[in-house]
This record gives sequence, structure tokens and C-alpha cells, in this order.
Amino acid sequence: MTELNGKLIPSCYEKISPYIHRTPVLTSRLINDIIGAEVYFKCENFQRMGAYKMRGATHALLCLSEQERSKGVVTHSSGNFAQALALAAKSLGVKAYIVMPTTAPEVKKKGVVEYGGIIYECEPTLVARNAMARAIQDKTGAVFLHPSNDPDVILGQGTAAYELLQDYPDLDCILTPVGGGGLIAGTALAAAFMKPSVEVIGTEPFEVDDAYRSLESGRIEGNETTNTIADGLKTQLGSNTFPVIRKYVKKIIRVEEHEIVEAMRLIWERMKIIVEPSSAVALAGLYRDRADFKGKKVGIIISGGNVDLGQLPF
Repeated sequence: MTELNGKLIPSCYEKISPYIHRTPVLTSRLINDIIGAEVYFKCENFQRMGAYKMRGATHALLCLSEQERSKGVVTHSSGNFAQALALAAKSLGVKAYIVMPTTAPEVKKKGVVEYGGIIYECEPTLVARNAMARAIQDKTGAVFLHPSNDPDVILGQGTAAYELLQDYPDLDCILTPVGGGGLIAGTALAAAFMKPSVEVIGTEPFEVDDAYRSLESGRIEGNETTNTIADGLKTQLGSNTFPVIRKYVKKIIRVEEHEIVEAMRLIWERMKIIVEPSSAVALAGLYRDRADFKGKKVGIIISGGNVDLGQLPF
């Protein structure tokens, strides 16, 4: 299994750079004034397929052998990793089987189909996702790639923070949303390698605060309900992401649903960019605890911008 070490991220970046965009970093004077800090938004909503997950999906595919790729790949995802793997697979001429819950946003299902992915729908439970993915594996011989817990995926996700710290090496902290933990684990590895003094902070909804509770208990916790607008954060931590988070992440900020909507609206109105609810969780956390960040240089990774425009919360 690939070692999870930040020193591997530069070579990972070299490998995937022909297939991804180097995304811009934007700022907002108004948001800086509201927070009382300098905030730098790493805009992965401008990434290919509209989310940072293109990075991890591409890296994981490139790490497979030609023989493995010839059988195809399979994953389960509510949307962004599904689209990322479908597009990365199309770029490399690989067949992609995508298990998606029936509750996944239509815009994300449409994206998977447009990128050439083959969708299998299932009930919106982790048990159902895993069972269908295993059945596809057994039938096709496809390689299973976990959307957040695969080491090669985690390293690929870390390249967003790697770019951000190349552009702004004097950041004091970086905030990311937390779902399965791939983004924050990759970010923490990149920060530990490039600038260990940078504090990596997670943000998640109160409605799915399994990562917050996992840090407190010392073991992976689940969620009994997933009643949140942040559809990309309904998954839970994994056996590879959790140890990295325990080692490097000391704080996770939880936010209310209305705070997510307000942060999302603020970004749309003031920065003139489209972000999905899961992305807005990071700004919501920063605003909630803004007194702790006064005068600091703060990076935020805008994780994606794949929004169902027919289901806007404002």
C-alpha cells in the first residue's frame, strides 16, 4: 500500500499536472473585513469537473498498472468523486462503473453520464453502496477505488494545498470541509511537508459531526442521520484518513445549516462564483469562530461548485 507521507505529494503533483487545472486563488475585501483576517480562497470549483476530487481520482488511476486499468474501475459516490473518476477514466481510456445513491443530486448524475461513466443506483446507505460495488467487482474484475480512503486518492487531494502553499507560503492556517476526510488528510500531509507551522482545521455540519466526535473519542464514529444541505459531507472517516487527521488536525469547527446557507450566499453574491453547500461549510466555520482568526492569513479550500440550480437554498 502507498505510504501516506507529504514528501510524496510533489511527485504526485508532477504525475497528475497534465490532466488537471492549476486553480486560481481569489480574495474578497468585504469578506476580509467581515472576518477581520486575510482570507485566500483556493477555487477548486474551477477544477476540471468542478471539484478537487479530480486530483485524487486521476492520481489513483495513474498508479494502477495497465492490466488493472484494462478491467476498469468502480467506486461509490454521491456525486463529485463519481464525476471525477468518470472524467479521469475517460481521459485515460478506462471504463468507469459508478455506484450512486438514489438521493444523489441530478446535476451530479448528469455529469457522470456526460463523462462516460456507467451509473448503478442504490439505496442511500453505506451498506448498499458497498454491496453493489462488490457485486460489480465480482462481475467485471474492476479495481475498487474508494472516494476518500484510498491512499493514492488522499495524496492526490493534497495537491490543492500544495499549490496554495506554493502561492501563499506565509499562511497561518488552512480550513477545509470534512466528509470522508480525503481532502483534509491530504491537506494536512501537504502542510506538514511544506510548512509544519500551518494549522489545518476541519469544518463540518452539526448534522453530520462524526469527524468532530471521532477526534474526541479516538475512534471512527458514524452518523445516525445525515440531514444536511451539504450533500458531499454525508460520508464518514476511513481507516487511512482518520490516523492522519488524528496526528495533524487539532480542531474541527461545527456549523448550523442556516450558517452554511448564509456563507454560500455570501460567496455567490460577493465573489461572483458558484460554490456548492459543502464548500461553503469552511467559510461558515471561519465566520462562526472569526474571533480566533483575527489578523491571521487564512487559506480556505473551496472544494467544488457542482450545484443543482433547481434546488438552490436561497
